[in-house]
Amino acid sequence: MTNPRDYRPAQGEIPTGPGVYRFSDPRGRILYVGKAKNLRARLSNYFAPIESLHQRTRRMVTTASKVEWTMVGSDSEALLLEHTWIKEYEPPFNVQFRDDKSYPYIAVTLAHEAPRALITRNTKIRGAKYFGPYPKVWAVRETLSLLQTAFPMRTCNESDYKRAMSSGKPCLAGQIGRCGGPCSQRVTFDEHLSIVMQLVSFLSGNDRSTVRELTNRMIAASEAQDYETAAKIRDQVKSLDLILAKSAVALDDSVDADVFGLAGDELAASVHQFIVRGGRIRGERNWIVDLELDDSPEKLIEAIVQTAYEDAPPPKSLLVAALPPDPAVLAALLAAQHGLGSIDIRVPKRGDKVALLDRARLNAVQHLALYKTRRSVDLATRSAALATLQEALGLNQAPLRMECVDVSHLSGTNVVASLVVFEDGLPYKAGYRRYSIPHTTDDTDSINQVVSRRAAQLNAEAHEDAGPGVFRNRPQLIVVDGGEPQVAAAQRALSDAGITDIGLCGIAKRLEEVWLPDEPFPVILPRNSDALFMIQRLRDEAHRFAITYQRHRRKKDISTRLSVVPGLGPARTKSLLRHFGSVARLQQASAEGIAEVEGIGPALAAAIVNELQGKTDTTLGADSEDLSPGLSDGSLEGKSSRNGSGHHDGI
Repeated sequence: MTNPRDYRPAQGEIPTGPGVYRFSDPRGRILYVGKAKNLRARLSNYFAPIESLHQRTRRMVTTASKVEWTMVGSDSEALLLEHTWIKEYEPPFNVQFRDDKSYPYIAVTLAHEAPRALITRNTKIRGAKYFGPYPKVWAVRETLSLLQTAFPMRTCNESDYKRAMSSGKPCLAGQIGRCGGPCSQRVTFDEHLSIVMQLVSFLSGNDRSTVRELTNRMIAASEAQDYETAAKIRDQVKSLDLILAKSAVALDDSVDADVFGLAGDELAASVHQFIVRGGRIRGERNWIVDLELDDSPEKLIEAIVQTAYEDAPPPKSLLVAALPPDPAVLAALLAAQHGLGSIDIRVPKRGDKVALLDRARLNAVQHLALYKTRRSVDLATRSAALATLQEALGLNQAPLRMECVDVSHLSGTNVVASLVVFEDGLPYKAGYRRYSIPHTTDDTDSINQVVSRRAAQLNAEAHEDAGPGVFRNRPQLIVVDGGEPQVAAAQRALSDAGITDIGLCGIAKRLEEVWLPDEPFPVILPRNSDALFMIQRLRDEAHRFAITYQRHRRKKDISTRLSVVPGLGPARTKSLLRHFGSVARLQQASAEGIAEVEGIGPALAAAIVNELQGKTDTTLGADSEDLSPGLSDGSLEGKSSRNGSGHHDGI
């Protein structure tokens, strides 16, 4: 019997998204498989006091020795993956259903003289074309009923069809217009087949035209204040979206493939493998790899693929996040090693396989975060890292309190900065601070301003009688995001304030070099060292905190500037920003130019001009953010320096 507290994950390690979890015993046997919309909330229930658990649950958690989880994109995908793994592993603590019910499909019997559409779990109807599987049978029923309105085709069974053929009278569906009526010859068999093929085309191509048409009808009904009709159409659209949404964890039964998702940074990478057989995820594996300077995603995928099939043959299809340097040679090598035919190695470009690759990458990201978290919380590792930093940076004492400064801006505007604190090698969020920088010339000037303000606080607090507080504690080391120029700017600020007892360094991106003041060459820490890992975590946390603040400021600026205009709601605001690209360009536009935007009339255009140009607002025009379609936040934010301090996404 085990104690659940011995293998309970830390609260912060468990993601809050949907997924499937597995409890296993010391021998690796899967004891229980479950799903959750929120993994963290669900798993916390299993680690409640033993006496509060149900007897069966108590037996399971005291038999288990490990809990693992796999993240997916939605609750529907979690349901499908849970079902697949219960069938695969037959865990003893799961309820075993004798009928082993499968998932429903929509089948169209194309071999029949008058094809019909039906909902079935039988996948062996001769001459039928199948669509699915779908996780919610009620959604399939509702949507098939809805599709009959657009594609009035036969859904009746054989006995009703023969009865109508002999009597010449249409069934109820034919009488109310939900079937063309091939049985009563209201339409010919060829005309009915044409309708059937339209439905097949719709389901095959995920055609969104019907959804767009219904959405437009819903908007029109809402604007006409016919809210009852609008609500009905809204429910129809929801049902249609459910059935059109392909599941990324349930593919066609013929699909046998292995999927390799990749996530990483400058020091480490995570590769996650999904083993797909018969269109279902049958298993998974994960690797954590320490990176060297010359490692690339392509080389990493090549090495992992070779490692994955040392003892077992690969499937015919390998879906990878990045194509190896010579995929044909690698495929031929694997085929020769295991006596197989051709093997296809490729990066999927569209469809369900891209979605599955995204799920693999999502799990790679989560495993990398988990690896970093567990590596950083170990006391012995943190102590050794702090001692290494003290020696490498020439500090008088170990940097038990470190503060890191990072700057974020949007093409030179909306400049903000962050200061984050690590104490004993762990984040101390009560000490985090955010800075607005109204006027600056470049990144080095911004860093100089922030360090000057922090130095002034330290000097002021040193002369106060009050004891130390959250932000009064004096750091042993200040780190800046950047290289030699950024370190020089911070050093000027400390020197001007007369502070000489605090260490200073900078960490430059990609090469991960540590720069010291007045040193012509950087300090090179081993890439797999815990000391460099700690400095990188500190820098990344400062970057995250600065970016979050910058985006918050940006969003607030845009919404407040346009929300004051009477009659300008979210939809019209979005149209304006899409048309002009930024608030600054909108401010300079004429009333005639604004009136050209769809949904904006002359009166509203005049009101917008009056609000934006007729009032003096010092915040107006300060943001030149480009909101053109196709540009993401990542493509807009950046910094430049000759030491590579710009934001970089890594692998």
